Amino acid sequence: MGDGMSTAEPAGPSAAEPVALGLPAVPGRPLAPRRVSRRLQVGSVAVGGDAPVSVQSMTTTVTADIGATLQQIAELTASGCQIVRVACPSQDDADALPVIAKKSQIPVIADIHFQPKYVFAAIDAGCAAVRVNPGNIRQFDDRVKEIAKAASGAGVPIRIGVNAGSLDKRLLEKYGKATPEALVESALWECSLFEEHGFRDIKISVKHNDPVVMVNAYRQLAARCDYPLHLGVTEAGPAFQGTIKSAVAFGALLSEGIGDTIRVSLSAPPVEEVKVGIQILESLNLRQRRLEIVSCPSCGRAQVDVYKLADQVTAGLEGMEVPLRVAVMGCVVNGPGEAREADLGVASGNGKGQIFVKGEVIKTVPESKIVETLIEEAMNIARRMEDEGVPSGTPDVTVS
Repeated sequence: MGDGMSTAEPAGPSAAEPVALGLPAVPGRPLAPRRVSRRLQVGSVAVGGDAPVSVQSMTTTVTADIGATLQQIAELTASGCQIVRVACPSQDDADALPVIAKKSQIPVIADIHFQPKYVFAAIDAGCAAVRVNPGNIRQFDDRVKEIAKAASGAGVPIRIGVNAGSLDKRLLEKYGKATPEALVESALWECSLFEEHGFRDIKISVKHNDPVVMVNAYRQLAARCDYPLHLGVTEAGPAFQGTIKSAVAFGALLSEGIGDTIRVSLSAPPVEEVKVGIQILESLNLRQRRLEIVSCPSCGRAQVDVYKLADQVTAGLEGMEVPLRVAVMGCVVNGPGEAREADLGVASGNGKGQIFVKGEVIKTVPESKIVETLIEEAMNIARRMEDEGVPSGTPDVTVS
């Protein structure tokens, strides 16, 4: 802390007096009630209705390479992905679907373009759902009756995935470009074809690379149907740009209660998509916050290297299985207040750090001992929470 920080050990709980931890806070209320939508099952994951918003991603492997695809699905599962989509552009990919669908720990959606026959192959393979892009499947409308019958018989939902980059030519001619109205008309037209055959186990996406167009399309769609909606900014870009575009668009829609599943599309490893998606939902109180690090951006008042401290604490706490908020603070202005509000925190300055547990200063340590002390205390808290039966989750670390 600043010049006034005492070098003496402050009074606090003794080693024999356990710190009261209590139960983790329940997420606060979301910004708006969820839009009322139909509920369907994608394998073991409920989508729509009052089901939590789920996080999806897509494999980047050649689906026909079963080993590589299952390995990537396992990595996605470990990162928190709940539903995974695999591409199926060839017969070899279709032939691999039965094994992948059976061995995946999370529901598998087959992504179908161009060839309607692969829709039937995916249903027969036991995929949890099928995504179709009507704009680029030849004679798709003529096969809807057969697809509806097969999907209904197997209990397999269909995602009608309309993309700006592959919009039906008739709609491009009508609207001139992929406007929100064009995307919505395409999606609802395809839904009507399925509805003619009594099939309503449908979810919809209307993706565009422009967040403003995308948000307007979903708002219009949400007002005109009760199908669950899968959110996505298509071709969002590299990690930084794509994260910003997705967070802005998803934040706008989810804050209005619109959206039942999400996929952050990044030119980056799929696991990064999942991390961003989870963080977006946690930030909007749409799922229990996990490891949360509160840290300051640093400024001329900071008397320690906050960036380095935050990175080291985050690395040291990676993999914890209890919800935990950790504050790493660098000066006397906001440091003590933020550290007191966290489960665990440090207010640093003048070569020392005051360590807080649940609002109480328990010790003061040299700057060189801050990281190891925080990690040690975090482990102690984790053990106590596990002993008290606190549900597992991901710790929440705050760095200020």
